[in-house]
Amino acid sequence: MAHYEHFLLEVEGSITTVTFNRPERRNGLNAAVLGELEAIIHRVRDDGRTRALILTGAGTVFCAGAEPRSVADRASEGDLAGSSVDGPRMIGRIFDQLAHLEVMVVVAVNGHAIGGGWSIALAADYCLAVPEAEFWVPEVDLGVPFRGLSSFALTHRMGPWLAKEAVILCRRFDATELCSLGIVNRVVDPATLLEEARAVAERFAAQPAKAAVNTKRDVNAVIYGPRYY
Repeated sequence: MAHYEHFLLEVEGSITTVTFNRPERRNGLNAAVLGELEAIIHRVRDDGRTRALILTGAGTVFCAGAEPRSVADRASEGDLAGSSVDGPRMIGRIFDQLAHLEVMVVVAVNGHAIGGGWSIALAADYCLAVPEAEFWVPEVDLGVPFRGLSSFALTHRMGPWLAKEAVILCRRFDATELCSLGIVNRVVDPATLLEEARAVAERFAAQPAKAAVNTKRDVNAVIYGPRYY
């Protein structure tokens, strides 16, 4: 099995669990982390056996988005973590790959999901979150526009007025409120989060694969437009 510096990967039958494993950095994103995540997505896409993918985080934060220095650099230099990689474009590419992956994606949000971390959660097919989790997009506060398919998804699910409050006023939302808005499927106890995520993944994996994937594609076409069909 391949070794990953920033992630833990566990394969059990037709379910693959991927864990952000940088708790000391609040599971923040930089060019190396994003590149590794993209490689894992490609592996899941091509392995021929994964039917459901679980994404979660180690520690008490799901994903804190771009690391603080990276956000400031991005505003002035257009990159992430001092690399030549365009961070927002890379996050957008990962969102697109997750949203259109021919595997059902379950996200288990074990803590705050911030900026790019919320984008990754929005790309999933099913979202569970702990009561303590908060979701917000700090980009505009930091002088960086929030763009791409994740902004389309957020607007489609929240409606334009609340979406502007989220992405322009950078308002924080807790898991319970997002559950009432239909953006989080269920709020669950931290002690049972992964168990319940696994149960959902098993239900997805048990569905006829072709029917599930084609239906996912139909739903995504409503959100992202027919060019993504």
